[in-house]
Amino acid sequence: MHDFRRLDVWHRTVDLAVTVYRCTARFPGAERFGLTSQMRRAAVSMMSNTAEGAGRHSTKDILHFLSMARGSASELEAQAILSHRLGFLDVDSMNQISIQADEVRAMLVGFGRNLRASKE
Repeated sequence: MHDFRRLDVWHRTVDLAVTVYRCTARFPGAERFGLTSQMRRAAVSMMSNTAEGAGRHSTKDILHFLSMARGSASELEAQAILSHRLGFLDVDSMNQISIQADEVRAMLVGFGRNLRASKE
């Protein structure tokens, strides 16, 4: 079991969620229940699954939640691309979300790799 508040990867997911909330605040009101909601849920899901996984006792359970967080990072990145193509996100904001999502995914993979190595 790990204290999620001490994990660098968890702090990065929080940073990404803040970025997403700020970027989607500028979306059209008609998207409040569409892409705005979807992107925010994906960002919060990464943060929540990372924290929940850290609180689990078995490596298998932790890895399961880290995998879900990685999936949410990919989901968010795809939604950011669509948002840009629809004109809701400028290219800099889309790239910022993409870069942060890539960093989070890499950190989640590394965390999982370290867990597996320490188990052996």
